[in-house]
Amino acid sequence: MNDVLYTLSIWVLPVVLAVTLHEAAHGWVAWKLGDPTAHARGRVTFNPLKHVDPFGTLPLLLYLSPAPFLFGYARPVPVNFRALRKPRRDMVLVALAGPGINLALALLAAILLRGLLVVGNERFEWVMLNLANAMTIKMTINVILAVFNMLPIPPLDGGRVAVGLLPRPLARPLARLERYGLFILIGLLLLLPWLGSRLGQDLNVMAWLVWEPVMLLLRVIGAVAGL
Repeated sequence: MNDVLYTLSIWVLPVVLAVTLHEAAHGWVAWKLGDPTAHARGRVTFNPLKHVDPFGTLPLLLYLSPAPFLFGYARPVPVNFRALRKPRRDMVLVALAGPGINLALALLAAILLRGLLVVGNERFEWVMLNLANAMTIKMTINVILAVFNMLPIPPLDGGRVAVGLLPRPLARPLARLERYGLFILIGLLLLLPWLGSRLGQDLNVMAWLVWEPVMLLLRVIGAVAGL
């Protein structure tokens, strides 16, 4: 039971908060830019229960995911891009809101971690170490989520940012990829690494695309927080 509570408090809970606050941020920015859809459905809230997906955010499924990484998601917040005041520009801002709040949460975790290290007390060493561990995990999870979501693959946030910024002749074919986006992600996340393991080759493309930016951002956030 102690192991389960430990896992829930420092591992699963930060994941659930990261993915749900990510979606809430999308809804809040869309609401402020003219689309009331998410607000009308009660999704502009930082209450994780409003964003829980039966398969993506149930803690046990997150922790016991069969994939070689921790994978989780919340119910996507509905956004009517046509209702936005300036659809192409505002679509980019709405898409950036999710990764933006994840980076903000990562910076907050780093600042709290710095505070814990400064005020460390030998009498409460076990508690302090566990809190520090939780902040480190929270920081890392949020940076991974931000970087992953900024990959230029619709329906990820990076795909929507690219669609909003690219010239229309390039944006249209990229936008049409959204219906196949889930299959593309499955192929990159699962099928290519599996094929690579059979061929004796490193085909983990997602690790190449995500891990280096994650490490760079962690170093930058750590430096800003004084770690």
